Amino acid sequence: MDNQRIILFFALSFVLLMLWQAWQRDFGEHETTSQPATANESPAPASSDVPVSPPDEIQTMTEQTASTPETPAGPPEALKSAQRIHVVTDLLDVEIDTLGGDLRQADLIEYPVSRDSPNVPFQLMQDKGQHIFIAQSGLLSQQRQQAPDHHARYSAERTEYRLANAAQQLTVPLKWTGPSGISVIKTFTFHRNSYVIDVAHEVHNDSTAAWKGHQYNQFQRSKPGEDEKSRFIYTYTGGVIYSEEDKYQKIKFDAMEDKDLSRDIKNGWAAMIQHYFLSAWIPSRDQEDHYYSKAPADRPYILGLVSPEVTINAGDSGNFQSRIYIGPKEQHRLEKVAPGLKLTVDYGVLTVIAQPLFWLLEKIHGLIGNWGWSIIILTLIIKLAFYKLSETSYKSMANMRRMQPKIQSLRERYGDDRQRMSQAMMEMYKKEKINPLGGCLPILVQIPVFISLYWVLLESVELRQAPFMFWINDLSVKDPYYILPLLMGATMFLQQQLNPAPPDPIQAKVMKMLPIIFTAFFAFFPSGLVLYWVANSMLSILQQWYITRRIEKAAAKPT
Repeated sequence: MDNQRIILFFALSFVLLMLWQAWQRDFGEHETTSQPATANESPAPASSDVPVSPPDEIQTMTEQTASTPETPAGPPEALKSAQRIHVVTDLLDVEIDTLGGDLRQADLIEYPVSRDSPNVPFQLMQDKGQHIFIAQSGLLSQQRQQAPDHHARYSAERTEYRLANAAQQLTVPLKWTGPSGISVIKTFTFHRNSYVIDVAHEVHNDSTAAWKGHQYNQFQRSKPGEDEKSRFIYTYTGGVIYSEEDKYQKIKFDAMEDKDLSRDIKNGWAAMIQHYFLSAWIPSRDQEDHYYSKAPADRPYILGLVSPEVTINAGDSGNFQSRIYIGPKEQHRLEKVAPGLKLTVDYGVLTVIAQPLFWLLEKIHGLIGNWGWSIIILTLIIKLAFYKLSETSYKSMANMRRMQPKIQSLRERYGDDRQRMSQAMMEMYKKEKINPLGGCLPILVQIPVFISLYWVLLESVELRQAPFMFWINDLSVKDPYYILPLLMGATMFLQQQLNPAPPDPIQAKVMKMLPIIFTAFFAFFPSGLVLYWVANSMLSILQQWYITRRIEKAAAKPT
């Protein structure tokens, strides 16, 4: 096999990765749960935002609005609102609406929207404009007036709450009183140094009959517009559910349009995720909840879960508990919140390789405090780990380069007789003890590691707005001056000079174009990824130069 094919393997792996991303973005299969979702017998109108699911109360609520005419196509109508309650902790700045007690806005204080605006926090949730993303929770009962859903109006004692300097938690109570002796206190509990919010519904039954009902938690989110998508990098935005049986599963917006999710899960969770950030509803442990989705026409998509029915006798009280995580995909936080939640840092099928790489990268950063240098050191460690494999590859390439004059002589001798030429070349390889395939297998073994590290550098929120040095002040965005991509192209060109020129003119032209093509691709990639490639290429050049020089010197010695 020609030496240049080794480089082509890298190029092929990169192209396949890009094709996979494009396919996922445009034509990916709808990933749903292993159990079939239940389709609506009659689609709900745009005005209904309560999903169809098995509990009779939800079915009844949907049927009550079935005759409402659908609204014409157009931008989604603004969500109704009542009084806003402003809550500020050390990490979160949120707004709660007394209409339903919805979480309508959530800003992440520790994550600026950009380095140019360090005092403007990233807004993960909002209820205005085209991009709606809110969290709702409420109670459902056979008689709607006996349970506050997300259309009910709560009352609040204050409109602003702030976590005191010495306090470890902050509670925000809302109260609802029904017409039949049922009252509910909905309490949000915020914690210091935490993105987890406890949500409780305390039901007081002062009526003369038993109360039966469910708690539900759901997200409403608009489908991402074209302005939110990257043209060069694909990252998933959409729904996710987790179960102990099937683990992490994506519920895409297109899948919600095809049919409603309908599944019972114990010890699971439901989330809406995007690049670097997520929000997840985590129900109480050891209870089986019903998970559902809905795609109302011209309205935000819905993903949520309903708790089992609870009976509260007359004169008694009962409590529903759940939690919501609103924040970044910091793995050390996520793994403490719920089993499997750190899988939202989506490394794909190579997670088993990517997770140890991230662990090592994080440990290196803990020692030196700079993510750019951590990437370079990790690249060096990977090169050392694969040194022997790379050495085998470069030895094969060096030997093939040494044999180029003899190969050219065979080509001139046999001309177009490819069969005789191949036989002569194989005899020469056997005589010289050269394995023409020796350079390929080591490269193939390293490709999964390369792709895994690609996803680690792309998915890890720790690299967001992380500075390196000089002009690189954010490793998660492209190099503003395109210096790293140009360096990468130069190193690829230099690597080609260490290898013999391909005898096939077409292949030679392809090889000459690769540095230009890759430079154009990487010009728009996050600079952290390009930094890894440049570091890897430079180390490869040093290793290849050293091994090639050693072999050529040994061959030049008289026998």
